[in-house]
Amino acid sequence: MSFTQAISSKKFFIFNLVLIGAIFGFSLAFLSFSCSTPGGKNLVQAQESPTVVIPSDALAVAENLQTAFQSVSSKVLPSVVEVKTVIIQRQQQSQSFNGIPWEFFFGPQGGDNNQNPGQGQEYRSEGLGAGIVVRYTNGIYYVVTNNHVVDGANDITVAFMDGNEYTATLVGTDSRRDLAVVSFKSNDSIPIAVLADSDLVKVGDWAIAMGNPLGTQFAFSVTMGIVSAVGRQGGPGGNINDFIQTDASINQGNSGGPLVNIRGEIVGINTWIASNNNAGSIGLGFAIPINNAKRVIDELIKSGSISDGWLGVSLVDLDRDTLVAMGLDGKRGAFASQVFIGSPADKAGIRAGDFITAVDGKETRNSSYLTQTVGNIRPGDSAVFTVIRDGASKDFNVKIETRTDAVAADSKNLWPGLMVVGLTDSIRTSLRLDKDAQGLYVANVLAETPAAIIGMQRGDRITAINGIAVKDVAGFYKVLRDNTGKELWFTFIRGSTTLDSLNYKR
Repeated sequence: MSFTQAISSKKFFIFNLVLIGAIFGFSLAFLSFSCSTPGGKNLVQAQESPTVVIPSDALAVAENLQTAFQSVSSKVLPSVVEVKTVIIQRQQQSQSFNGIPWEFFFGPQGGDNNQNPGQGQEYRSEGLGAGIVVRYTNGIYYVVTNNHVVDGANDITVAFMDGNEYTATLVGTDSRRDLAVVSFKSNDSIPIAVLADSDLVKVGDWAIAMGNPLGTQFAFSVTMGIVSAVGRQGGPGGNINDFIQTDASINQGNSGGPLVNIRGEIVGINTWIASNNNAGSIGLGFAIPINNAKRVIDELIKSGSISDGWLGVSLVDLDRDTLVAMGLDGKRGAFASQVFIGSPADKAGIRAGDFITAVDGKETRNSSYLTQTVGNIRPGDSAVFTVIRDGASKDFNVKIETRTDAVAADSKNLWPGLMVVGLTDSIRTSLRLDKDAQGLYVANVLAETPAAIIGMQRGDRITAINGIAVKDVAGFYKVLRDNTGKELWFTFIRGSTTLDSLNYKR
């Protein structure tokens, strides 16, 4: 074989090796591609995992609960409404020339205001809340909602999930409980919500909230959670309700909508939320217990107004130091710091300094709870108030009267009209008093009250009542009670001078 032939043979051999390698590589690639296809046998084996079987009994429980929520929604939603409001305000337009308001100098221009009382720019603002149909009588349906939803509204419309809308009329409001009732006429058959007994609500119960969170875009929403707490106090605007707390999502627009139990019964009226910087729901929603609303609904439908009970005392919650000083450590109740002269409490014998612990045998937890309890007593009815006085328990039968804003604000009858605290070492230090300073520090004097009339001032230190020495808070109220109906004057220290006040005769 020549050299040339040898080279050619070698090239052919190398070419064959390259060709064989390419074919082998292509085959591996094809095999790999085949294994990566969805139907590839190796893939099935590689991704196959043990089958998870949901236990049939667990699945049945979950499906039954799901069915319950669906049933509750189907039952209640047809009774839920959107409450749409319009508030119309007029603002007198200012007539000016070169920025000068001529009416300031010459009176309104452009006609006699007496003949054109409606002049001015009209402004319309719209609002949205929720409500629940609770009554039907003689072709009229009644809807309960929040007072703040319809407050000041000129026009009210209620809309249902099926698209039907009706013009509504305001029946009446209860601002202290933030409740209102509106009505509309219809010949349609509309379901009436079933009201539960909210006294039976317990922490941990299912809670289902319905309404229109954040407007019509999310109308007739249903959210679910549990009852987080009951008996919560401190609603906005001086609301006297004790609230049901829930983590079911509640937002603006849910106000007035129902809080529902797992049976599809109304346990509360959604009213307010607690959130950081108005950020919306953070799981702290509050509903008015429906039992608080039942009497309101009845009275508003019957008369258009609500009559609250009035006891005639000014209540405070004492701090622990004062409770200890008065021998009330560990006790729960409301302290009557003032009593209105001539009020039901005064007539029955309750005095300033009494610690009210129960009404008709039911414990009074604090001043807010007692305010709500008294407000719910019908004027004319009587109730037994249990108080602690001088370490002993006493009962007083009180005939409750009607509360009005005028009588509740009549401070000139508030007896005695001041609040005192005992001097302790810490109080002496904070007030920069001598360590041996004596007397009861006057923390507050209410305007126009007897104490204000006879010249008492905040910062005075009372040492005697009607010439009888008082050394502590308990002694102060004992002497005050014993001298009810007599002349009243105080001996006190103002600055470094000891003085006697003027005399006040009840």
